[in-house]
Amino acid sequence: MDLEQQLKVIKSGTAQIIPEELLVKKLKKKSSLNIKLGVDPTAPDIHLGHAVPLRKLRQFQDLGHHVTLIIGDGTALIGDPSGRNTTRPQLTQDQIKVNAQTYIDQAFKVLDKEKTDVRYNSEWLLSLDLKGLLELTANFTVARILERDDFHNRYTKNQPISLHEFLYPVMQAYDSVMIKADVELGGTDQLFNLLAGRELMEKMDMEPQVCLTLPLLEGTDGVQKMSKTYGNYIGVSESASEIFGKVMSIPDELMSRYFRLASTVPVEKIEEIEAGLKNNSLHPNDIKRMLAKNIAAAYHNDEEAEEAEARFDKVHKAKEVPDDIPEYKTQLEVNDEGKVYLAKLLVDVKLANGTGDARRLIDGGGVKINSVALAPKSYNIEPEAIDGSIVQVGKRKFVKIVKG
Repeated sequence: MDLEQQLKVIKSGTAQIIPEELLVKKLKKKSSLNIKLGVDPTAPDIHLGHAVPLRKLRQFQDLGHHVTLIIGDGTALIGDPSGRNTTRPQLTQDQIKVNAQTYIDQAFKVLDKEKTDVRYNSEWLLSLDLKGLLELTANFTVARILERDDFHNRYTKNQPISLHEFLYPVMQAYDSVMIKADVELGGTDQLFNLLAGRELMEKMDMEPQVCLTLPLLEGTDGVQKMSKTYGNYIGVSESASEIFGKVMSIPDELMSRYFRLASTVPVEKIEEIEAGLKNNSLHPNDIKRMLAKNIAAAYHNDEEAEEAEARFDKVHKAKEVPDDIPEYKTQLEVNDEGKVYLAKLLVDVKLANGTGDARRLIDGGGVKINSVALAPKSYNIEPEAIDGSIVQVGKRKFVKIVKG
């Protein structure tokens, strides 16, 4: 692929490339660049928002470049202060190890293993002695670190900043030095850290990396960034049916963004789709179905994506209950009133995140038993009404309760 075509793919969906002229120079000079992404395994599961830089890494791989995925088991001991107004709780090594393996397993749903090096930055960070640490930190000033928005805001508001947090951008920058990165990827909230890596490489007489930032992906609500906290996420380990259904629920105006940041559709095809939507030659619902199937297939396969679409139509068009409902066997424990506490049961069958969430779902009319919506405050149910019944939460979640 020629330079112009490569740049077209690389720039698709990106927020900034700093400096773009250096990227062009590197692409002209080298047939294969070393593309870096650093991730701290602070949580075990990832969603489509986390996968945005992974998708860009895969594009680089498909263009013939090599990827270094850095698992920040060293930096995770500090905790990334980006976007924080409080100090992150520090994780244990055991927590980090478990999260890291889960993250890697999910990352390889996107990345090409043959073109990926996985490195753990504890390899060089935890072996730094005091002399090495002092030499490294001498490359940065306190004034420079306080330029970070989050640190600046906390400092001016007299909110605590722990000294170890100052080390985070320094440690991430050192990762770039150790692997000789050509390009580092990150979210727009990571720009300071990426620029710190570029600055440190220059001070160590190395060709500096190019910083490529990617926008944060909005969740299914179309407003907030995708996050489990906001309940608007699409997990990469969710079933094909869940992924398909959730993508179908996004606002139409987000489709182009999801195509560019979360799909495997080629850039040229995306441009055709965008033009067709603009001139009304393509119907938004048809395009959203294409998007939903593409993303579901990306984390499963084409057959499961087709089945997910059929299941979606059965539930939403024909208003039928799907055939493949999982069963949950339970003793149906009753309370002093001889009733089953439905809020807890919804949590047990993984239809709600907690009893508070379950009560909100019930009060909002989002819970049905045998296709009949429960009235608000229906937290306690007769066991006879539950045994053998199909419990539905929202439009896509079903469980058959069987007394066992």
